[in-house]
Amino acid sequence: MFIEKISIQTSSSFSCHAITNQIENIIECVGQQEGVVCVSGMHSTTALIVNEMEERLILDLEKWLNELAPPLQGYKHDDLYLRDNIPEDEPKNAHSHLQALLLGNDVTVPFKDGKLQLGKYQDVILVELDGPRERSVVISIQ
Repeated sequence: MFIEKISIQTSSSFSCHAITNQIENIIECVGQQEGVVCVSGMHSTTALIVNEMEERLILDLEKWLNELAPPLQGYKHDDLYLRDNIPEDEPKNAHSHLQALLLGNDVTVPFKDGKLQLGKYQDVILVELDGPRERSVVISIQ
């Protein structure tokens, strides 16, 4: 097994970042031709998905997530004054945690001939739900 961590600097509170090429570059460096890649996010307010990286679909995704888990809805997690040992700059981000739960935090994709076995319009996408921040993703090759 080979494990590598990559970092992605996100650009806004909600954003999507295709990481397919970065994953394939790691597969190429490892030199393994066939196997499985497990991609796992290291944050509870990001998600990992396999889908189409199309601008209007990304807008729909943001709208859908905000409808299912809207910001500032009186979530208990956002009662910052009741929580112990939190940083002074802690945001009210319960909606981001809930949205991440809807999408999931890892994907597994087989690869052959050094290429991820994805459909024509599919990418592995990191979904930022509480940015902008520097985010880390762990890639495990088996």
